[in-house]
Amino acid sequence: MKWTDSLDIAIALAEHHPGVDPKTVNFVDLMRWVMALPGFTEDERRCGERKLEAIQQAWIDEVE
Repeated sequence: MKWTDSLDIAIALAEHHPGVDPKTVNFVDLMRWVMALPGFTEDERRCGERKLEAIQQAWIDEVE
């Protein structure tokens, strides 16, 4: 997975962090959690606020 795979990342986050409200996760924690996912291969230097916003929104959509 890469930073642009927001839906795949959101699904994985929902599975690895059940019960967490994605609206309450700050971007520092979100970035760390994404990078810890199995199959995530991209460097943190390629991450940015827009990518994290897209991931967070996809995660919100996934749990609703």
